[in-house]
Amino acid sequence: MAGVSSKFIFPIVTGLIAAFSAGLSTFGMTGCASTESTQPTQTATTASITPEARDMLTQAENDVSDARVKFALWTTAESALQAAQEAASVGDSAGVIRHARFASSQARLGLEQLKLPSTEKK
Repeated sequence: MAGVSSKFIFPIVTGLIAAFSAGLSTFGMTGCASTESTQPTQTATTASITPEARDMLTQAENDVSDARVKFALWTTAESALQAAQEAASVGDSAGVIRHARFASSQARLGLEQLKLPSTEKK
């Protein structure tokens, strides 16, 4: 990798590590101690919302995770997902649906943006 600056490599490696770690936690592949402590909390927080809201939250989490891994995550998608998760923690199904729908749409738009031609001058 001659000619590639360490200023360029470090953020990429750091981002890949973060994306890989996020992907592992999404699939429940974190350490044993953390899996046991977070699993009941997630079940308890989503138990008080409707099945439709739970499904939409899961879809939004998957969409945002997919966009994050492909470096196409928009901050609006991430913020909306956090709002959906907060709504789920207080049992607000309507809020979960609204925020999760927006998070999914923003994540998908970020992925669609990857298909557009680059604006970089070559």
